[in-house]
Amino acid sequence: MSRPRVVVTQPIAESALKRLREVADVEVNPDSSRVLAKDRLIEAVKRCDILISLLHDTVDRDVLTANPKLKAVSSMNITQDRIDLASATELGIPVTNIPAIVTDATADIGFGLLLAVARNIALGDKLFRAGVYPGSQSNHLAGAAVTGRTLGLVGFGRIGQAMARRGRGFDMKIIYADPRRLPPDQEEKFGTDYRSFDDLLREADFVSLHPQLSPETRHLMSDRQFALMKPTAFVINTSRGPVIDEAALVRALKDKTIAGAGLDVYEHEPQVSPELAAMPNVVLTPHLGSAVLTLREGMAHVVVDNTIALIEGRPPVSCLNPQVLKRLF
Repeated sequence: MSRPRVVVTQPIAESALKRLREVADVEVNPDSSRVLAKDRLIEAVKRCDILISLLHDTVDRDVLTANPKLKAVSSMNITQDRIDLASATELGIPVTNIPAIVTDATADIGFGLLLAVARNIALGDKLFRAGVYPGSQSNHLAGAAVTGRTLGLVGFGRIGQAMARRGRGFDMKIIYADPRRLPPDQEEKFGTDYRSFDDLLREADFVSLHPQLSPETRHLMSDRQFALMKPTAFVINTSRGPVIDEAALVRALKDKTIAGAGLDVYEHEPQVSPELAAMPNVVLTPHLGSAVLTLREGMAHVVVDNTIALIEGRPPVSCLNPQVLKRLF
């Protein structure tokens, strides 16, 4: 019997690929610097039995139907972002995922963005490399204080709680808004106080966004919400890009409604507004939330675990449409 063919859309940990090559013929797109274009993704799917996709890959109906013999999609994603799960389920294609193991890495990036934009770290780096040295006591790059300020967390799940722990290390006052308020003992444990969403926006010096993306949270931050924030406040987003209305953010920054922004995710990812990219009070990173080598290696092994299980006729560790599995196993 011929070995199954697996296509991987970008390089993943070699230790995981080595395991996969023991049971399958593996083709890896070698370019890790850019997202595979849709036409190339479709061509790749035509050559494989199983597609291993990363978070940034858009696996829509066109991709899923490009190969009638496509047996599965093994996704390095926690949720179904960018995957047409309804079509996959209709076509009988299982879509596997990974567990929520990126909490600390994402919170690290979130707090890194907060520090970078508040203290002009990225701007200072850029200017110094260009030969600008204002002097150690110049106000030219003076930024905003972080220690002792108020950190407002919109969404208080795993990553919001991890941000709270980091904020406490900077003696910050921690407030949160979430559809489900914590019991008093949990609020005491995390050293946080509950606020309505609007009150949080009015009070926080740093608004850090951590909601799941849904129709209700799309454009959660738009003109009205930015207008509630302090003109000295910053917004940080490591959740999902469409949580922020990017055009409204540009307006808020141009009008000095808020002081700045730190973004790891974008409404039209991988594109970002050219106006945002040109602003010195905005720090931009290319979706680095889980970009820790040891973590990425662990993620790759979970994806390979799922893929090998499917090849060997066993249920995968985790699956986004388990109803399909019931028909297979």
